[in-house]
Amino acid sequence: QVQLVESGGGLVQAGGSLRLSCAASGRTLRRTLSSYAMGWFRQTPGKEREFVAAISWSGDSTYYADSVKGRFTISRDNAKNTVYLQMNSLKPEDTAVYYCAAGRAPLEDPYEYDYWGQGTQVTVSS
Repeated sequence: QVQLVESGGGLVQAGGSLRLSCAASGRTLRRTLSSYAMGWFRQTPGKEREFVAAISWSGDSTYYADSVKGRFTISRDNAKNTVYLQMNSLKPEDTAVYYCAAGRAPLEDPYEYDYWGQGTQVTVSS
């Protein structure tokens, strides 16, 4: 089964940093991960999945939600088939399960993405 696997979540104090990683695992995607735009989303209980950041397949274009702009950085290493989300100056409101996703374009709409990871919990204490 095709899988995207996130890692790097955990518990951190407000103002701290975490780096999330997302890699392809299991059966090969229809194309290599480097051919896909990638996105990071987050979700808290009772709320819809929220766009965080996205990056084009080449890495030349990046997009951010206003709530994380200037604090989070999305990047990718296509040689390693891995996408990263560097999160700095974390706030308690960043607490959520974070998901990576692969799709055809770096869009904000989660329904535009074809493959999803299982999520990794990020908890920011005040």
